[in-house]
Parts: sequence; structure tokens; C-alpha cells
Amino acid sequence: MTAEPAPWNTFVEGDNLDVLATLPTGSADLVYIDPPYNTGNDFAYRDDFRGARGAGARGRHAAWVDFMRPRLEAGHRVLADSGVLFVSIDDHEVAHLRLLLDEVHGEDAFLAQVVVNLNPKGRQLGRGFATSHEYVLVYAKDPARCVLDASSTTTVVESDFPLVAEDGRRYRRLPLRNTNKKFNPLTAPTLHFPVHGDPDSGRVSTVPFAGSVEVEPVFGDGAPAVWRWSRPRIEERLDDLECRLVRGPAGDRVDVFQRDWRHPVGGRRKKLRTIWLAEEVGSTDTAVSELKDLVGHVFESPKPTGLVRRILETMPADARVLDYFAGSGTTGHAVALANAADGGRRTCLSVNAPEPTRVGSNAERAGYATVSAITRARLRAVAEQFGGGFRELS
Repeated sequence: MTAEPAPWNTFVEGDNLDVLATLPTGSADLVYIDPPYNTGNDFAYRDDFRGARGAGARGRHAAWVDFMRPRLEAGHRVLADSGVLFVSIDDHEVAHLRLLLDEVHGEDAFLAQVVVNLNPKGRQLGRGFATSHEYVLVYAKDPARCVLDASSTTTVVESDFPLVAEDGRRYRRLPLRNTNKKFNPLTAPTLHFPVHGDPDSGRVSTVPFAGSVEVEPVFGDGAPAVWRWSRPRIEERLDDLECRLVRGPAGDRVDVFQRDWRHPVGGRRKKLRTIWLAEEVGSTDTAVSELKDLVGHVFESPKPTGLVRRILETMPADARVLDYFAGSGTTGHAVALANAADGGRRTCLSVNAPEPTRVGSNAERAGYATVSAITRARLRAVAEQFGGGFRELS
């Protein structure tokens, strides 16, 4: 008898520290959290830690770190050895969070500090600059075993491939020679050999043919180089190569290039940069609109699903996702959207405390007495709209 597949979304209401203590070690492949930013503001819930340890910025930062440390340590235990942690944060606590994560995960586990342009117009209230960014800190559990692929299919654009073949496929030219001088006839002797090409027709071969010239790999300064491909691989992919006349510092020379196609088998990915624009991942405005369409305008600064979907793209399509600061439920929503789009079997466990919504807030006026009620309502609406199921654990 075949077991029923796990629902895409599971929700637990409770203090995240208590819930994390009940989860098995290594049971999450990807942890994404959006903890309180400690801005001193009250929106749907409190993120002002001034009262915990005296007045002043120093006490407020220390109180926030004391709040976060056990939760990050508990999340570290739950994270699989091959897993990765993503944490959203802004300027108020990014420096303290970076130091704290260095302690919990280790400095060598740091992978990136991504700048996310969530407010393209910039915040116009207050003094100083119009801040238009936040951050996402990325840490591995074990850098040597981490399966994160810091690339995406969505970052590949047509302009990266300016040439068009006769059959209409787009491509770009890449030198067949290895451009890294660490690889040369001394360090990689089996990759230094002549090929034959005709710069007029573009034809390439590993054996001479009528009209061909012998081509050896050389650097721009004429120093001997090596090819990136072995002789057998060149023979297998001759149609992906072309011979051209190029101009260099020492004059014209004949060289061989790879046709790098826009859509290779299996799909093309491009390395992610460490600045993510709102036009790529969405903004606070689009996030508010997404949430409003499901449960109403009940959260002032949710994260856009596009941000979390970009994070999901870096991990396998069956990743076990954990968000223990679930807020409005963006992570679970993004998991459902990703699964619906690519047929993945990701699962998401969302954890949120029944913290009261602020008196007079949009959430309270809409009938949501707690923040967790918003999370629950959104994930239920997501299941109804996109499928995948929803369950709530006590």
C-alpha cells in the first residue's frame, strides 16, 4: 500500500523555540526565516526590544541577540548537514546577526550577504537617505556537503546570447582554449594538442582537411595554452565549434570557439549575483498585493513570494523547507507556487506564535486576533487555489 505524499504545507502554532525542540535533528534541507528587525515599530506584531534589557541602543541590540541566539542554535541542529540557512534582515541588526551567525554556524560556513532591493522608490519618511534595500544572509550547515546551487534559470536572458544560428537557435562564442593560466602544457599536458580549422567556412576537425590550417591553443600574448575539451569530446561535438580569424596584440591569428547555446539539454542556469532587484524578485508592494488577494490587507511588510522562490531555486526540487518565523506565510505560499510550476515535491513547515496583532491594525480590524491566524488563513487559501494540501499540527 502506497503512503500518501506529504502535503506541501504544514503549520504549527506555538513559540518557535518550543517547536524547534520537537523537530528531529537534520530534518530540514532549507531554512528561511524573516525574524523581527528590531526597528522599534509596531505593525502587525512587536519588533521593539528596548524593554527587555534597559534603555538605549546597546541594550536593545543585546536583547535582540539574546532573543535570536537560542533560536538560531536550535535551527542549526534541525538543519541537515547538506542544508543551508537564509535569513532576511535590515540595517538595524545585520552587523549583530552576521557576528551571531559566525558563532553559531562558523565563519567558514558564510556563503553570501545578498542585497535585496525590496523598495525601489526608497523609504521617504524619516531623516537621511531613502533606504531601498534589505539583506539576506546565507550560511551552510557544512560547506563541504552543502548542495546549494547558487544559480538560477530565471537570470538567463536573451541578450546574453547575441548570435543566431541558421536554425534560429541563439548562442554566444566562448574560447575553446582555457583562459586560466594555471592550466597550461605543464599542468595539463593532455589538453595541449593541435586541431584543424578553416576560418572562412568555420569548420573544425581533429584531422587535416582541404583548406584547413593547424591551430594550437595559445594565450593572447602568444604563450602556450590548453584546450578546455579533450580530443574525444571535441570529436563528439564538432558541430558546436567554429574556427575564426581574430585580432590580437601580436597580429591576426586563427582560433577555435565553442558555440554556447541558449537552451542546452536540461536547461541553462546562470550564477546569481549578490544584488537582487525588485524587478526580479518582487517588492514590498507586490508582496502586499499577493497577500491581499488571498486574505486581505493585513500585513504591512510581508516578503514577496518571488524572493523566496529565487531561494528555492538554489535547492533540489524535493527540499524540506522550514520557516520558524512564518509571519504572513510567504514561504509556504512560495513553495506551493514553485511546486505547481515545476512539478517539484518540496514541503514546507511553517511555525508561528499566537502573538496578538496590534490593536487598531488592519489585521485586527479584519478579525485576525493573532499573527498565527493570518499564517493559517493564507496557507489554507494557498492550498485551495494551488493544491498540494494543508495540515495543521498541534
